[in-house]
Amino acid sequence: MQFQYENAYDVKERIRSKRAAILPIGAVEAHGPHLPLGTDNVLAERLAAKLAERTDSYLLPTLPYGQVWSLRSFPGSLSVSNEALVLLLCDIGESLHRQGFRVFAMVNGHLGNGTALKEAARRLAESVPELKVYHFFYPGSKDTIARVRESPPVHGAYFHACEIETSYMLYLAGELVDMDKAICDIPNIGDEADCTPTPWETFTETAVLGDATLATKEKGEAIVEASLAVMAEMVNRAKERASG
Repeated sequence: MQFQYENAYDVKERIRSKRAAILPIGAVEAHGPHLPLGTDNVLAERLAAKLAERTDSYLLPTLPYGQVWSLRSFPGSLSVSNEALVLLLCDIGESLHRQGFRVFAMVNGHLGNGTALKEAARRLAESVPELKVYHFFYPGSKDTIARVRESPPVHGAYFHACEIETSYMLYLAGELVDMDKAICDIPNIGDEADCTPTPWETFTETAVLGDATLATKEKGEAIVEASLAVMAEMVNRAKERASG
């Protein structure tokens, strides 16, 4: 159920019933020639909608801007600071708690947001300890990714507009993918990229990190559904504790 379409006369009792709010968080950035700039927003929003449905939780409006430092020089990329994200997420969390929510799940579609989400969750754990806060970025997907992928990862942590992320999009928003334009770009990302700030234009011109031509809807479904099961179990368990 979408929170923004409720009215002030009915929502109070429904919050008491649902207890949990799901916030999709994405970004606007380059995703190669075959995916839209808002890929991370679309993925976060559609994944969060499935999670809200499976846990009988409220779906909050999408937070559509993220920390895009690494790709900020690419055409179309828009970036906000970690500090801005942390402050906004803490304000949202405290406001949700004030309204009666006891579970706050942030569904992240953009790897670059991870530091801010983790910090916001820690601050909320101190300021409103009664609010259980999650920061999700495809938890429980590692084994399924290893099973279905055909191309080796180009980096230990990064995946972007590649076989994996394009498969997510084919499953969750296939109408926005142009596979005729999908490419294979295997950049050489050295160890130094993990040890010092490194803009991605130093190792890629396309913003594609891998072989997007190998993406399929079936791979995306397998990975996304595995992760959804893990997230839903956590949220449902937290809701049960909050109602006990």
